[in-house]
Amino acid sequence: MVVTLEGPHYTFSIVVTVKTLALGHLALLLLVTGACADSGSQANRGKAEPIRLRLGYFPNLTHATALVGIEKGIYTRAVGPDIKIDFRQFNAGPQTVEAIFAGALDAAYMGPSPAINAFVQSQGEAIRVISGATSGGAFLVVKPDISGPQDLHGKKLASPQRGNTQDVALRAWLGSQGLRSDLSGGGDVSVLPQENAQTLETFRAGAIDGAWVPEPWASRMVIEAGAKVLVDERDLWPGREYVTTHLIARTAFLEEHPEAVEGLLRGQIEADDFINANPDEARDLARSAVARITGKQLPQPVIDAAWANLTFTNDPIASTLRRSAIEAQKLGFLEDVDLEGIYDLSILNRLLSQAGKPEVKD
Repeated sequence: MVVTLEGPHYTFSIVVTVKTLALGHLALLLLVTGACADSGSQANRGKAEPIRLRLGYFPNLTHATALVGIEKGIYTRAVGPDIKIDFRQFNAGPQTVEAIFAGALDAAYMGPSPAINAFVQSQGEAIRVISGATSGGAFLVVKPDISGPQDLHGKKLASPQRGNTQDVALRAWLGSQGLRSDLSGGGDVSVLPQENAQTLETFRAGAIDGAWVPEPWASRMVIEAGAKVLVDERDLWPGREYVTTHLIARTAFLEEHPEAVEGLLRGQIEADDFINANPDEARDLARSAVARITGKQLPQPVIDAAWANLTFTNDPIASTLRRSAIEAQKLGFLEDVDLEGIYDLSILNRLLSQAGKPEVKD
């Protein structure tokens, strides 16, 4: 008799006599079963798992590139089916750096100071800046009776987190005005790091006199809490341009998965293109994203005012990063500043060139 055994990846025909059936059927069946299992295992091994890319961002309008790109599904389309993006939210740069050092993030939108800290603390190994994202959108807002730096002596000002981009900018500006602030909250002006939502409430309660904060918090403090703008950070930089947010990649991930980073950068370029071509729709998408993440809808006057203060660009505006590094060193956040190699704009510039756009400089 002939017995035929078939599977998805095999067909066996076996001639069986009474004697072989009596003496060897068990061995034959075990052999075939083993072949089936091995064939199935090989098939499973041949199916590659998608690359996992973990992307960090903040629920701030200064991270609108990420907010809009996620809401529109731009990143997911740009990376393709072989790459899976996990989107992860953070409140400030130092927290994001900790996640990168722990291997829990592969790329992130962040400000210049945390990127500098990550690069310097890791002796230039941990991260690379791979694109710009946003310029502008940070302000020192204060009580209405404060008319200039001379009125800040003995006052309390907040920043989002010690050592973050706005914290460094605030302390550097105070120093330029002859006002001392130490890292423990003392000095001529007390700088108190706290989360932005808390800053709005402590300002309303009169516990602080102002804050250096990113949008939309600056506009919220002005419109909702009666603050006024004392310093628009754009006025402190040549051409009124400075890096507020850029995109970084974990160096090991960039080297191991350049195709995933290329897909991410395609998403970055497309998201900024969409924002600049459709500012009203992009503003509304960012507003919806912030509401979904924080549970609070930004009032229309706030979103309108904040949006007008932001510029979305792939240019990381490298010269301003280097100045921020010098300021962080003077303030004691860094012992030594050597930023050689912090940028890897090769993939970005190749994509920009292919799209007929001007390349950017490091």
